[in-house]
Amino acid sequence: MLTDIAIRKAQIRDKPYKMFDSYGLYLLVTPAGGKLWRFRYKIGGKEKLLSIGPYSEVMLSAARDARDEARAGLRAGRDPSLVRKQLRAQAANDDRKFEKVASDLHTLNKSRWTERHTADVMISLEQMVFPLLGTVDVAEITPPMVLDVIRRIEARPALETARRVRQRMSAIFLFAMGLGLATTDPAAMIQKAMAPMTKGRQPAVVTLEEAREALAACEAIPAHPVTRLAMRFLALTHVRPGEVHGTRWTEFEGLEGDEPLWLIPAHG
Repeated sequence: MLTDIAIRKAQIRDKPYKMFDSYGLYLLVTPAGGKLWRFRYKIGGKEKLLSIGPYSEVMLSAARDARDEARAGLRAGRDPSLVRKQLRAQAANDDRKFEKVASDLHTLNKSRWTERHTADVMISLEQMVFPLLGTVDVAEITPPMVLDVIRRIEARPALETARRVRQRMSAIFLFAMGLGLATTDPAAMIQKAMAPMTKGRQPAVVTLEEAREALAACEAIPAHPVTRLAMRFLALTHVRPGEVHGTRWTEFEGLEGDEPLWLIPAHG
């Protein structure tokens, strides 16, 4: 059986030669100085070879573990070379899944997005899109499949959120097209099929029960924690959203006391 010392001391020769370990495992030493692990086995009466990797990356103990795993597969009737090809194909398929493509685009944009927007984008995808389409090949997603995702959001109802999610999905499909993983943007195709937005004034909330329902609906919308707190703050202060958005900490007094005060500066 081989030892690490014997492998390190192996001399380069004019022709390739083998250093045998056990149970079909051997090290192929090449004239260029390469030391490559091979596992020789038989299946269906035919002799085959499985490449395990170079000694510089796969130490002796790891090579033996790989051999033992392959031998276990042989006892179960599995061809180690075929298993290797299937695993590689699976890895390639994983790169084509909608969630993987979306995550790659998200990582690419993180440096130019604000922390809040970065979190908001991923949360919306994780909660509303990935459970339905995350494991699907991005090229196999059709307009009806995208529309199904959007319809579920619209039914909550959350029409504005549905529009943002559709835009984010469209960006993912365009990214996939640039990578050669897809040829169409099904999210763009369903835009005219979305529920129309109601324009004009919203109905007034005039009763306590209606106010409770409105607040509960706001709490049910997936949102960044800061956005959620801002909505609660709006309910407590009855100011316009723009006032909250532009608020500075210096405008607050007595936050640690029983009667905190918010001094809204005059706008000239």
